[in-house]
Amino acid sequence: MAIIFHCEYCGKKIEATDSAGGKWGKCPACHNKLYVPSSDSGEELKLAPIDVTNKEREKQLMAETHKLTQDILQEREVPEGATETVGPIETAGPVFEMSGRELTKHIIMYLRLMADSELYEAQRIAALIAPHAAQVVEIIDKIALSEILEPELADIPQHVLSGSIRALRDEIS
Repeated sequence: MAIIFHCEYCGKKIEATDSAGGKWGKCPACHNKLYVPSSDSGEELKLAPIDVTNKEREKQLMAETHKLTQDILQEREVPEGATETVGPIETAGPVFEMSGRELTKHIIMYLRLMADSELYEAQRIAALIAPHAAQVVEIIDKIALSEILEPELADIPQHVLSGSIRALRDEIS
């Protein structure tokens, strides 16, 4: 005899073999994991109807959450003392000569700051190394192609590191 019950997620009527009773399975309709009840009797399990007011409340809360999220994303408050740059990086003050080692150190610092969401500090570093664009691009390419990362960058997820490298290349170019 089959066990007949309804999926608690999508409400689809499901028939399972007696051997499936008391085990976990997936709904054939929505693929959510659900518990197959054991069958003590051959009766179909009755589920309570979904409370429409709860569904409407959930829908309303989701709409409010979406609106708040959009409002937060559109806020553009710049911290005091920070300057917002639009377009290419402008160098501040005189250009100082930097060795390859110093540039590498600053590039690694930039990537670390980007990964830590310290965007204003990263922007400051980018402005500092921008006059050395050709050298910076060479160093960035070496870092990007290196199989062994610098220890300071080893804990950064690869997709975040790649995105930060692309961002620096775009800013420098």
